[in-house]
Amino acid sequence: MTTRSVLAVLFGAAVGCSASRHVSYEPREGDVVFQSLPRCDLVDAIEGATKSPFSHCGLVVGRGDGFAVLEAFHDVHETPLDEWVGRGRERAVAAFRLREEWSTRIPAFVSEAHRFLGKPYDVHYAFDDDAIYCSELIYKAFKAATGESLGSTQRLSELNWPPFEKLIHQLEGPAVPLDREMITPQALADATQLHEIYRSCW
Repeated sequence: MTTRSVLAVLFGAAVGCSASRHVSYEPREGDVVFQSLPRCDLVDAIEGATKSPFSHCGLVVGRGDGFAVLEAFHDVHETPLDEWVGRGRERAVAAFRLREEWSTRIPAFVSEAHRFLGKPYDVHYAFDDDAIYCSELIYKAFKAATGESLGSTQRLSELNWPPFEKLIHQLEGPAVPLDREMITPQALADATQLHEIYRSCW
């Protein structure tokens, strides 16, 4: 997929979105992209607990003459960028880019993220490496590449978890793991090392 076709896909996504702030997105390797996944109980819990429209995120990587998104979705794999955009609700996308002082670390960032290829998705949102969830993939890759945290981790108790207690019990059993540390998509978006360069909706 060429850059031109990416721009066409994303510009098409922006039409009719009153919150659109940009008319084009020129992807670069190392960008962190966010979307709202189709609604289900788990997606509603992620968005509701974080009070954010972002239920999924991934890392833009070069692929031939185009771009893909390295993501933890079922497992860790690459998805062509246009396909990734098309999966989201209303094809809405927000793209964040590392600030200039971090640009030299992008190759290491991408390389560290690729180390997790094939890992299964973690529905328990634990911070071990047996399984990986979307924002954990990006957080751990950046940490390994730079020694710095991308965004701030939170414990489940700090999130808006009570409305989703039934689902949490289904996933975890009788005890709600309130002390479980995690990194959310919204926490990544709030990272000081990133700045927003594109948003098609919301």
